[in-house]
Amino acid sequence: MGFKDALTDVSRHRNAYSVALSASLGSVFFGWDTGLMGGILTLKSFQNYFGINKMAASAQASFNGNIVSIMQAGAFFGVLLTGWVSSRFGRKRSLIASGVIYIIGSLIQAIIGLGSSQAVALRLFYFSRFVSGIGVGMVSALAPSYISECMPKHIRGRCTGLVQFSDNVGMMLSYWVNYGASTSVPYGNMQWRMPLIVQLVPGILFVLFMLPQPESPRWLVEQERYDEAAETLAYVVRTSVDDKSVLVTLDEIKADFIGKQRLSLLSQFRMMGESRQIVLRCLIPSIATFFQRWTGADTANYYSPQIFAALGITGTASGLFATGIYGVVKVIAVGLALAFAVDSWGRKMCLLVGALGQGLSMLWIAGFGAAHPQSTIVPASYVSIAAVYLYAIFFCLGWGPLPWIVASEIAPNHLRPATLTIAISVNWLLSFTISRLTPLMLETMKYGTFLLFGVCCMIMAAWVYFLLPETKGYALEDIKYLFEKDVMVRSLEDAPGGRVFLGGRRATPVEEMRRAADDHGLSDTARKGDEESNESVEAADLQI
Repeated sequence: MGFKDALTDVSRHRNAYSVALSASLGSVFFGWDTGLMGGILTLKSFQNYFGINKMAASAQASFNGNIVSIMQAGAFFGVLLTGWVSSRFGRKRSLIASGVIYIIGSLIQAIIGLGSSQAVALRLFYFSRFVSGIGVGMVSALAPSYISECMPKHIRGRCTGLVQFSDNVGMMLSYWVNYGASTSVPYGNMQWRMPLIVQLVPGILFVLFMLPQPESPRWLVEQERYDEAAETLAYVVRTSVDDKSVLVTLDEIKADFIGKQRLSLLSQFRMMGESRQIVLRCLIPSIATFFQRWTGADTANYYSPQIFAALGITGTASGLFATGIYGVVKVIAVGLALAFAVDSWGRKMCLLVGALGQGLSMLWIAGFGAAHPQSTIVPASYVSIAAVYLYAIFFCLGWGPLPWIVASEIAPNHLRPATLTIAISVNWLLSFTISRLTPLMLETMKYGTFLLFGVCCMIMAAWVYFLLPETKGYALEDIKYLFEKDVMVRSLEDAPGGRVFLGGRRATPVEEMRRAADDHGLSDTARKGDEESNESVEAADLQI
């Protein structure tokens, strides 16, 4: 898709993009919190206030890991709440609640130390970051699900990927706020408090933007509120509620939920093993989010100032400036990936190229660290610094946005809350663990840290190549056919050069499987809608 075509597409589907942008604003405060603490920990004023500069190196590493990872601990529990809350109260109201919780936690962070001792301030700091983490965890689970359930299928990947784009925007802004605080705010408590105050802004904007947005049509169908579901479908594609594209999609969603309305979260967990297809669709989202954390993203996001220092960039301001550039690179990279790669290359190719690029970058940094353990600048240092930025680019192309897209697409409609609860809980549990251990790993393993992540990236590339089918271009109700049979065959068919391994074997086309299902009378209404939609390219394009 060219730039002009992209602008035309945005104009045509501006309501859909408005919904996606509003929901993805929640990831701005997700990214903001991620990038915030790494910079604050390097400020001398913060270190002096909490006595960090008087600790031994191992104690400092432990403190840094604790203060960063407490947010992930809160996020883990926030995700556990999400499945029940979103199933009972809807995606929209749950998203707004997550924003309110984040604002409360951020407000407490902004006032820590006012009229209290250092010890009390530290305890309050831990508590407030835990509370903010609950809101961050909820929005990380809800935003991808809400967006994917509302979007037309041919822009679903790009719109769901806005979650990662917004995450990177928030991270980038927090990097530059930290840099501004270090260079423009006089030494003192306000130097480290100012970034904590500013983090209230994205939370407030998110709540305000979400208030006028519609509820998820799939949740409304599950609640048997069909008229409201039709209104949402019509709104996102800018047509009337009696348009045939809306009626076709509504009928297909109804058919997909037959006998499955209002399942409790416990019932959803029990139904995850009802068939091989369901097991795969419930397992792959967790595998994708598990792998995302083992790319080493948390290490780079939280501790990039320390990494740049190890590569020879010394001084607090210089390290924060390099980190700010790192944030800019990530925003540009993920923006270009979403605009031109996710819905043209496809999910599989983006993940494959991303894993290979990240793996090679990490392995280079590990090799450089082994050969040159000193923090002095040598010619190869510049290549290593470039490798950090290349790592960011490849992460934004693949394992940054794509796991959220793949997880929200592959999860069965009637089991999506439970499936995504598990997948994102896995993500946050690993994020907590890796963030907690990273300072100690950098202190003890040194270059071995990057070697570990590089090897993990290569394993991810192999998994994507052999075991992940392409989901681009399929309606959510048709994803199930990708996992009916011949999953590895289909995966290799979708992989570059993969047919070499197959000989003459081929997977059954989805269209043929769908026709066979319709012929068995699974959805007369949907079949009628399909026949009508074949007569109109427009209706097929608008189908969600």
